[in-house]
Amino acid sequence: MANKDGYAETVDYDESLDTHPTDDELDAAVESLEASGFDVVVVDDAAAALDELTSQIPAGASVMDGHSTTLEEIGFMDHLMEGDHEWDNRHGEVYGIDDDAERLRARREAQASDYFVGSVNAIAATGELVAADASGSRIGAYPFAASNLLLVAGTNKLVDDLDAALDRLEDVAYPLENARAQEAYGQGSMIGKQLIYRQEAEEGRTTLVLVRESLGY
Repeated sequence: MANKDGYAETVDYDESLDTHPTDDELDAAVESLEASGFDVVVVDDAAAALDELTSQIPAGASVMDGHSTTLEEIGFMDHLMEGDHEWDNRHGEVYGIDDDAERLRARREAQASDYFVGSVNAIAATGELVAADASGSRIGAYPFAASNLLLVAGTNKLVDDLDAALDRLEDVAYPLENARAQEAYGQGSMIGKQLIYRQEAEEGRTTLVLVRESLGY
């Protein structure tokens, strides 16, 4: 796992879009996000974020994730793959399949898991979430497919408004993720599919855990 520290000195990105809000700014953003239909939980650190995520998922639930450096940083992926839980680990099932076509089919089915866990690239203080990936395998579950959506992000991803959130995607998340992809896969990434999540209409479906730490890209 390579976090931002692994690329910060070699990648040109807009550091002004990767800062933390004041307490008053965070409170106002939480109010806007809740008005948009998201349940919001604010925690102090990665350990508390992991506790919050695991407490939200009941025994017997099917669980899938979208690739996220943040999930790796807080220890969720280690817990999902090796931890003491009673979940149906769809990630382990999917990536245990050798056949490419069958694995792709299983990945699509896993989008509709009981709980899908991921992150976002930017959070607008006006109440919108912005996320993107190359193929859509991460964000495909976000709008509708998963029964419950759990998102976790550092407050460094909080910016003033939607325009700034889109800028953060282009000027912070993308260059850092592109560097990670080059190292991990031997080829760069791209903003292939993009989601602006403006409103959650289903009460209690989507929870955003905000962590008072610099996490993810």
